[in-house]
Amino acid sequence: MHILDISIIIIYLSIIFSMGIYTRRYVNNFSDFMVAGRNVNLALSVVTMLGTEMGLITVMYTAQTGVNGLFASFHIGLAAFLITLIIGLTGFVIVKLRALEVKSIPEYYQLRFGKKVRILGAFLLVIGGILNMGLFLKVGALFIQSIFGFESDFTLTVVMFVLIILVLIYTMSGGMVSVLVTDYIQYIILSIGLLLTVFYSISILGWSNLFLSLEKINMNSNITKEIYNPLKSMGIPYISWQVILGFVSAVIWPTAITRALSIKNVGLVQYQYIWSSVSFLIRFIIPCFLGICSFIYFNGNVDSNTLILLPKYLYNILPIGILGIVVAGMLAAFMSTHDSYLLCWSTIITNDIIEPLSNRKISSNSKIKLTRVIIAILGIYVFYWGLFYNGGDAIWDYLGITGAIYFTGAISVVVLGLYWDNASSTGAILALLGGLSSIIGLEPIRLFLGLNINNPAIIGLLTLGFSIFLMIVGSLIFPDDKTKSYQVLHTIKKVEHYDNIFEKYYILEVVVVSMLIFSYLIYGPQSTWFHDFITWKIIWQILFILTIILFIFMFFRFTYKGFKELREILTVKNAK
Repeated sequence: MHILDISIIIIYLSIIFSMGIYTRRYVNNFSDFMVAGRNVNLALSVVTMLGTEMGLITVMYTAQTGVNGLFASFHIGLAAFLITLIIGLTGFVIVKLRALEVKSIPEYYQLRFGKKVRILGAFLLVIGGILNMGLFLKVGALFIQSIFGFESDFTLTVVMFVLIILVLIYTMSGGMVSVLVTDYIQYIILSIGLLLTVFYSISILGWSNLFLSLEKINMNSNITKEIYNPLKSMGIPYISWQVILGFVSAVIWPTAITRALSIKNVGLVQYQYIWSSVSFLIRFIIPCFLGICSFIYFNGNVDSNTLILLPKYLYNILPIGILGIVVAGMLAAFMSTHDSYLLCWSTIITNDIIEPLSNRKISSNSKIKLTRVIIAILGIYVFYWGLFYNGGDAIWDYLGITGAIYFTGAISVVVLGLYWDNASSTGAILALLGGLSSIIGLEPIRLFLGLNINNPAIIGLLTLGFSIFLMIVGSLIFPDDKTKSYQVLHTIKKVEHYDNIFEKYYILEVVVVSMLIFSYLIYGPQSTWFHDFITWKIIWQILFILTIILFIFMFFRFTYKGFKELREILTVKNAK
């Protein structure tokens, strides 16, 4: 790597690291540390959500998914986009959670079902969450090892150690305020870097030639893949699982829902999710496209480790200077994702496990100190797990299954708790415990048990159905005393959307008319022409172009507004 690229990386990371330390002065209490005092406005919330979700781990595993599944993998980004958009338009779950003014999902558990459910839910959340992030460090180190040309296992270990030390120092310093600052800067650099990489890829490979080359490589391959059609390539169970993961990523997963709980008022939550639906589209489509480009660039010559194909591709195509910016952005993304996740799990352990178990109110200063100790412990775990876990599942499948330990039970507890009066604490406990069964989806455990199931999505779907069943049956057989939960049920029921987006923008009417037109095109007199012209290939080409346009639009719309809102937060904190 050229000295200019190395200089850019060092200078940029030094700035990010210094800012993480500097933001320590803006933390006055535990609420500041955990949810930035709920002072986050719309533009900053949208920008930093994309900053967190577009981490290095996301870019790497999504590129790997693109290499393995080619353009058929685009359905994952489309599903996440549509699900998040629907949630934003309807306010499903997110409006009621924000109106309850809880700081986390487990805190909601206690309001609705009691302390036992809160502690159990938080414990399972932490188990699933820390298993989920267990490979983040190793994936980041593999990126650095590949981009710099390091080869030995010892070098990989050293890189992992240095990275985790840097992350721990500045995460322990500033809490959520630090996350907001670093996510904002990372969003700008990584957005520019990714857009430049996309344009360089298209200029080198050629837009039309890109698809022709892929089809030719696939035709000459010993194992022919379905390039475009996800129904044939992955199947209904896998696609259904991606829809569930889209819902989880937006609503149930703590690092995403924290943004909704941190936003300034309930009225902004729906708009936050409408715009964030584009973020979820971007975070998958762009890296997936780059993974496909790397597959084409190396003429389909992929070894068993498909994770390192992207960094090799970036090293080969990007010119001096641009490579430094992109790598710096990727490393900053790595740090940003780690600080968000470490902060999330550590504050949940402190706020939702230790404090309820202690049966006393812990002061803000004590909570912050305790949380920083837990962050250090989690850092040691991440380092250890990255060294010794050797499962062969694709990273995206690994993340889905480990996360399912928490979210398969949490979906039924959160949704039914908010929308079904008869949901009981016993049903909630059974549903949460039922989610533990998803752990058998991990490859080492499948092999140990002798399970011949190669698609982890099937295990995830079965676990989700089992948890919902336990929630319903447990609630009907062991109902709660309604007088105890009357107040929170009353609070949930009286929550109304502050802005009826469906009526304001005639969304329902637009959907109905669109469905009628679409049905006519599919089943009308010109249906043959429609089926011949509208192919999966055309759909993914249109989706990709739309994603780039929306990416550029969002960048210009929210970057400056996000800066003003971030400055406002820091000014208010400084005044205190």
